[in-house]
Amino acid sequence: MTTNLLEFDLDGLAAFCEQLGEKRFRATQLFRWIHQRGASQFDAMSDLAKALRDKLKGCARVEALPVISEHISSDGTVKWLFDVGDGNAVEAVFIPEEDRGTLCISSQAGCAVGCRFCSTGHQGFSRNLTTGEIIAQLWFAEHSLRKRFNSEERVISNVVMMGMGEPLQNYTALVPALRAMLDDHGYGLSRRRVTVSTSGVVPMMDRLSLDCPVALAVSLHAPNDLLRDNLVPLNRKYPIHELLDACNRYLAHAPRDFITFEYCMLDGVNDQLEHAQQLIELVRPARGAGVRCKFNLIPFNPFPASGLLRSPQNQVLAFAKVLSDAGIVTTVRKTRGDDIDAACGQLAGDVKDRTRAAERMAKQRTIVLKPVT
Repeated sequence: MTTNLLEFDLDGLAAFCEQLGEKRFRATQLFRWIHQRGASQFDAMSDLAKALRDKLKGCARVEALPVISEHISSDGTVKWLFDVGDGNAVEAVFIPEEDRGTLCISSQAGCAVGCRFCSTGHQGFSRNLTTGEIIAQLWFAEHSLRKRFNSEERVISNVVMMGMGEPLQNYTALVPALRAMLDDHGYGLSRRRVTVSTSGVVPMMDRLSLDCPVALAVSLHAPNDLLRDNLVPLNRKYPIHELLDACNRYLAHAPRDFITFEYCMLDGVNDQLEHAQQLIELVRPARGAGVRCKFNLIPFNPFPASGLLRSPQNQVLAFAKVLSDAGIVTTVRKTRGDDIDAACGQLAGDVKDRTRAAERMAKQRTIVLKPVT
């Protein structure tokens, strides 16, 4: 069985080459060919010694994930569905904007967190992706988009680990993938432009701050534990005060001086002005634990199994105004790719439900969630 070289960050590839009797500079050359130039055939790597190329042919490969489908939205958003075997699929989404190109990457086939408003969580959890399966999404998207746009320049400037799965529950595979993204011999992305989104896995937030600090987005979605317990079940293990303490610890190492709090706006559930006021109480140092942050308000993308509705636009704007008037930077996310089910919370893929998510969610849908003041 040959080894897929997409599984390695540069240090891992150097160790692999050392086993072949090669020095580190050969690994650096190889890494550049794979990630900067998108090469998958060793014969194309012209500055590698022929003897090394022959060795690599016998023990290694550069293999992307099979593409099941590609959909292009009217707004230019592109969604790919990748086959990861055993009946499972994951999705990645490219979002073009004037000043950036953002790729949303999956870290798991499905998700075990089970947030009520996320269609991926309703599909259940199958397995963690490997480092190679994570980085293969970027490798494929970057180099296929370069060909499509007839460009030799980098197309993807930002990566967000906000696709299917909870990245910090797949930590050992995540970190080498992040290092490959950041490496100047790889994709050369800035730490400020690589974002890990988490629902609040507190111990792994602490580890990430030391091992590979990148920008952090936290899926908050509620201003108090009673409501968040129902929307984000992980809150029962790591309640809000523990989460905010972890955010402040992370800020000591983060490339940005703030945490982004993601907040999905759910009609009549978490979108009342009282909830906005409670958020202010949480994050203002003079009142609560305090944390330097910005809020990203996300219009909910409804799907039948959720039993939830999108907040009206006027309610979202009123909610945002309360936060902004309190001096908190607040943005409202523009929905992108919702005509191809590529918007936030819509990624579902085709996942075997090994966590009985459908049964658990059905029970949750009998709960009446009301504003808590």
